[in-house]
Order: sequence, then C-alpha cells, then structure tokens
Amino acid sequence: MVSITKYPEEAIAGAVPALDADKTFQKITWRLVPLLFVLYLMANIDRVNVGIAQLQMKSALGFSDAVYGLGAGIFFVSYAVFALPNTFLMGRLGALRTIMILSIGWGCISSLTMFIRTPMEFYILRFLLGVFEAGFYPIVVFYLSCWFPLQRRGKVFALFSSAIVISGIIAYPMSGAILKHMHGIAGLDGWEWMFPLQGLPCVIFALLVPVMLDESPARARWLSAEEKTMIAASLEASSPASQGLTFAQILRKPLLYALMIVYLSFAGAIAVLHFWTPTIIRSLGVTDIIEVGFYSAIPSVFSFVMMIAMGARADRKQRLRQSVVASALIGGIALTLLPLAGGSLVVSIALLSISMAGLVTFIPLFWASVPACLPGPGSAKGISAVATVGLFGGVISPAVMGWMNTHLGSMSLGIYVFGAIFALGGLLYAKATQNVASLRPKEMRVASS
Repeated sequence: MVSITKYPEEAIAGAVPALDADKTFQKITWRLVPLLFVLYLMANIDRVNVGIAQLQMKSALGFSDAVYGLGAGIFFVSYAVFALPNTFLMGRLGALRTIMILSIGWGCISSLTMFIRTPMEFYILRFLLGVFEAGFYPIVVFYLSCWFPLQRRGKVFALFSSAIVISGIIAYPMSGAILKHMHGIAGLDGWEWMFPLQGLPCVIFALLVPVMLDESPARARWLSAEEKTMIAASLEASSPASQGLTFAQILRKPLLYALMIVYLSFAGAIAVLHFWTPTIIRSLGVTDIIEVGFYSAIPSVFSFVMMIAMGARADRKQRLRQSVVASALIGGIALTLLPLAGGSLVVSIALLSISMAGLVTFIPLFWASVPACLPGPGSAKGISAVATVGLFGGVISPAVMGWMNTHLGSMSLGIYVFGAIFALGGLLYAKATQNVASLRPKEMRVASS
C-alpha cells in the first residue's frame, strides 16, 4: 500500500475530491510570489548595479580594481555574517515584518551610495547593504516552504528566484542608460543618479508587505476552511512533524556542513558573473556603455527561460536532486571554458549564457531541496546556517578576481578555479544527498514502498 508520506498529492486528492489542489496552489502562488519577486528583483539590482557603475566610479573616484573588488567582497562578509541573526529576528517579529524592515533598510543604504567619495565610505556602505540584504532569501525560502509541499516547490522557487536573472536583464541596460543619459544633470555623474533611482522604490514596495501578504495559510482570510485543511495535510505529508529536527540536532548532521560547502562553491562562481560580466564584455572590444549593458543582459534572458523550464521539469519528473547536480556541472564547466573563447564575442556570450543558466537554475532547485534535507522546527535556522557559511564564497571571489586583474592583468586563472570548484560542488551535493529519501526519483520510492 502506498504511504501518504511518500505520495501526498495522490492521497490528498483522494481524501478531498471536492478540491482542485492545482488551482489552490496556483491561487497561493499568484497571491504571494509577485510582491516577493519584486522585492528580490530590487535587492539584486541594488546588489549588482555597482558592477556597471564601476565603469564611471573607478575613474571618477580614483578606485583601482583591487579597491572595487574588496568593496564588492565586503558586501558578502556582512551578507553572510548577518544571515543567521536576521533569522533569529524573524523568530521574534515574524517573517513578514522582518522582510519589510530588511527591504526598507537596503533601499535606503543603496541610495546613500551616491554620496561616497573614499574607499572607506564605499566599504562601509557595501557592508551595511549586506547587513540588510542578509537573510532575505533564506527567510523567503522558509516562508514559502510553510505554504508549498516539497513536490510543488521547484517551479514556485524558480518563479521567485527568476528575479535574479530578470534583474540582470533590467539592471545592466537600465543602469547603462542612466550612466550615459543622466550624466551631468544637476551637476551629478550618471552613477550618482543611478543608486537613488534604483534604491528608493524598494522602500515603497516594502511597506506593502504586511498589507498584501499573510504570515501562514491558517491566517489567510482568502483561503476557505477546506483549502486550509488540504494545505496543512499536504505539508504534513511532505514533511511529517514526527521527522522534524531541532536546530541543535541539525548542527550534529554532517549533511549540514556538506550543504554549506556546496553553497560556498556556488557563491564564489556566481560572484564572478555578477560583478565582472560588464568588465569581461568590455575586454572583448565593446566600448559603448549602453552596448555593454545590453550584451551583459543576453545571458540573463537565456537563463530566465532555462530556470523556469528546469524548475517545472523538476516538479513534473520528481527529479529535484538530479536537476541540482546537472545545473552545477553544466554551469561550472561552461564557466571554466570561458577563458578559452579566444577573445570571440559570440563564443564568450554563449559560454556566459550557459554558465549563467546553470548557476541561476541551481539556486531555486538547491534551496527547494534544503528544507527536505533539514526538516523540522530547526529548518529556518538550518537554512540560514547554510547561507551564512556558503556566502563566504562571495567574499573570496570578488577580492581574488580584483587582485588578479590589478596585479596579474588577467582574470583567467580565477575563472578557471571558481568554475571548477562549482562543478565539484555539484558532485559533493550528489554524494551528500543520496540517502535523503524525499529527494529520490519517484520510481525509486515506488520500489522501496
């Protein structure tokens, strides 16, 4: 007999035939995801716009690549260190109030970047930006996992996480246009206009969080009693409370530390693309700032399509774990091959697109799997612990790349290293999660039931 723990959708559909689970979860998706998506979109724009701002900032302020790389890396120090404390804040204030406070904070800090004049001021504001953006993604991961069972998280997490690639599609061309067309207006450089124009709207959207969203399905007045019962049963079937772990128990699991290393490998690789794609494009002979912005957006367009497609496929085929591994291997190998493009713009854009697709597709699939690896009341803190340690890859990567570009005149060695490490991270994930029953392919669960 098939267990409800292993097959929640089939069992619940039979138990509550009057409800269409697909329509209910679709309604939840349209209610929750759009605003969270917009906030994450703005967070990523405020995080990566410094990548194209450097095309003016470095010459205007006299910053070297080493200064810029260190400043970009400092963001990840606070982003990593404050992820867990912000999760504890969520435990006191609730997810929605915490999301609102963090969003208002990073919108204001990003806007203040227009006033920097010294490396120290740049370092301080990048550190503070990391403080407020820290924990946002893990908190949203935990929040959405309280609404969606495991077998429905791939597509939903991909929709939310697609803000990463949409930000690339929007941020680079928009930032390039601001740098070029706003330059000199009111006596300000284009980069000085860019930060407040892209930072302040976040404050407005943050104020809508407690108005438009609900803390849990039980508090949602727009759900019927039957829908709430179905959601609760689906969540319990996906991750039974009897299997839950406290944070103290999670800290004793080797799997936690393997996940930290895997995410560390990802953070180092994604930072290469986030902060250095415009520089790579310019090194290929593209000199116009707007053209740099549009070429930099091409990998994001391709990545968006692949992220949504792979998220939906992982849900449909029930192959979340295999999809995570494939994304890491494809992204890591493509990134490693980038320096071998021989200066060809077409080949370089193709490899940037494939590597970006692998990296950004990895994000929602990996995080959809983490609550299943670390289930229970300690899950939120476990998620943040993975993010906290893992994000130090983003501290190391920009600083190393900036140092290499300044002192060696080339970033190729760094690209080789971080691409290879990410591919190895995918293999480690495959090994570490092989015994997580809920991540096994559906046909394997049938055989073992």
